[in-house]
Amino acid sequence: MPRSSESRLVETRQRGWVDPYAGRDAFDYARFEPSAGLAAFVGHFWVVTWTDLAEPYEQRIISHPTVNMTITRDFRRIAGVIRGGFSYTMRGSGRVIGTRFRPGGFRPFLGAPVSQLTGHFTEIAALFGPSGAHLVEQVLSEPDTQTAVTTIDTFLQSLAPHHDPLAEEADALVSLVENDVTLTRVDDLATRSGRSVRSLQRLFRDYVGIGPKWVIRRFRLYEAAERIHQGLDLATLAAELGYTDQAHLTRDFTAAVGMPPAAYARRSSRP
Repeated sequence: MPRSSESRLVETRQRGWVDPYAGRDAFDYARFEPSAGLAAFVGHFWVVTWTDLAEPYEQRIISHPTVNMTITRDFRRIAGVIRGGFSYTMRGSGRVIGTRFRPGGFRPFLGAPVSQLTGHFTEIAALFGPSGAHLVEQVLSEPDTQTAVTTIDTFLQSLAPHHDPLAEEADALVSLVENDVTLTRVDDLATRSGRSVRSLQRLFRDYVGIGPKWVIRRFRLYEAAERIHQGLDLATLAAELGYTDQAHLTRDFTAAVGMPPAAYARRSSRP
């Protein structure tokens, strides 16, 4: 059974959530680990709940290089990698249960290049057929969140995904990019991987759904958001993260986050 590692969103400072402090009284966030049989494919399950909101609350998200499956009363879909940001508006009371697959982890379920899903939302029933439609009904009718998450875990295990060494390689390389802030160039990642640039690009398109350049840039933007929150000078940050200049960082940051770094610094510094 998946285990919960529940915590307040602002305490965990989840990467990709824009202005989490503004939402600390609007919703709660919980994270559940997958069962051992699914851990090679799923990073974690995540649940956002909110109750009796007086006013609608919009949460903006900067997407990760992962596939997500989300079930809520408004939609029940599988999202490929979304190049830009996107948002969800919460009203009244509700719950979103998400499954965040590991980079490369959805390839064994799809049986085709993950790039086919990039930039798109696909209905769960359209991809998994009647069994997917039944899963959605079960999750939406289940009031207990732990039980609902376990239902999803069991469903995914029933699809019997096969371990794929290339999926595991893709996952490891994305993790390397995330954790090593000195990796700012595709050439460097290719050298570290032992692959040519072209081979690395093919691997990422097939298993991650998007190219290595985008993945590197996205994780460096997450790093930029955290460092801006800490008050680091933009010119210094741009140089450290491999940008040609401060203006280039500002353009990328504004496009992804929806506001320039200075505005983000003001909003994210609120207690």
